[in-house]
Amino acid sequence: MARTRRRKLVAVAGVVLALGCVGVGYTVLAKPATTIDPTRLAAVERGDLARSVVATGKIEPITKVEIKSKANGIIKDLKVEVGDAVVEGQVLAELDRDNLAARLREARAALAGAQANLKGAEAELAKNRIEAEGPQAVFAQRNLDRAQKLAAEKLISAHDLDAARGTLEEATNRQSVARSQLGVSQARVAQSRASVAQAQAAVDRTEEELTNATIRSPIRGVVLSRDVEVGSPVSSILNLGSSATLVMVLGDISRVYVRGRVDEADIGTVRLGQPARIKVETFKDRQFEGKVTQIAPMGTEKDNVVNFEVRVSIENSLGELRANMTSNAEIVLEEHKGTLLIPEAAVIYDASRRASVDIVAPDAPTGRERRAVTTGLSNGTKTEVLKGLAQGDRVVLQ
Repeated sequence: MARTRRRKLVAVAGVVLALGCVGVGYTVLAKPATTIDPTRLAAVERGDLARSVVATGKIEPITKVEIKSKANGIIKDLKVEVGDAVVEGQVLAELDRDNLAARLREARAALAGAQANLKGAEAELAKNRIEAEGPQAVFAQRNLDRAQKLAAEKLISAHDLDAARGTLEEATNRQSVARSQLGVSQARVAQSRASVAQAQAAVDRTEEELTNATIRSPIRGVVLSRDVEVGSPVSSILNLGSSATLVMVLGDISRVYVRGRVDEADIGTVRLGQPARIKVETFKDRQFEGKVTQIAPMGTEKDNVVNFEVRVSIENSLGELRANMTSNAEIVLEEHKGTLLIPEAAVIYDASRRASVDIVAPDAPTGRERRAVTTGLSNGTKTEVLKGLAQGDRVVLQ
């Protein structure tokens, strides 16, 4: 009887234990999880945030000059190499002067001949002017008058009277010829003077070409490229214009700019004077400061995409930035400093575009709590929080 009672007590205890285990298991399974994956958590932090657009392009010097020769010739000497710094007036190259010097001597000889011809023509004109005035005819007339008086008084013979008449006729004829030649002599003088002027111009031009055989720098800068070598022929820019031989390219790299392109969707927010941050591949850990100095008024279309050219100028007094470096100019449209920031991925928007976030709340049944926030500036990665959170709060990434 006692054994039977003990068996009943054991059975009842087993049933109670089983029911307890089932209750505990149900409670555990029914309770929602409160643990959040740490990789999905982010702290509210304070920092700087900017909204910007990026213009990608090449570094170019603001001042760039193509050096071409004013004289034709052969390169005899090159004074600079690529990368050398030059100052205004510095000699860059010399052309062979032998041919130019010979041409100058020839031009000067032609000038001397023209000047001699002018002197001869002026002497001939002076002679003709004197003869045209007829002083000999006046004297001959006086002699004839006196001879006629003497002949009337029978003091001279008829032969002497005829001689006086002949002298007057000869002087009168010579005066007439001189008067007719006077215009010719004046024309010869004018022609000789023109020849002298032409010869002088040839001398001046040859002297200038001889001077232009020395090619000098027009600016202070750096040699960006050199396109000729010693012995290379060069043509004059005065003869061929833009088709003349390019000798070298100089640039002032103390101030450079990025010629970048901005999509038409963003160009409306770009303004002159806006600050920009420039990065180049050469200095990956550095940032250069610049500002927008030019915006193209007309866009260019390529592959059905319209872009506008934007120029961002950069101070480069140390010369660290070089021409044709690939660069990205981040044009700052708006910037807030020392503001509260959260990841954009933590923001939840409802149908009315009202923003909220889930923050860590250990006392909440789910371990998180949804809180409405007021957002501000966003760059697509970080979002500014104006109201609803404090620094150090932890938010859940969605």
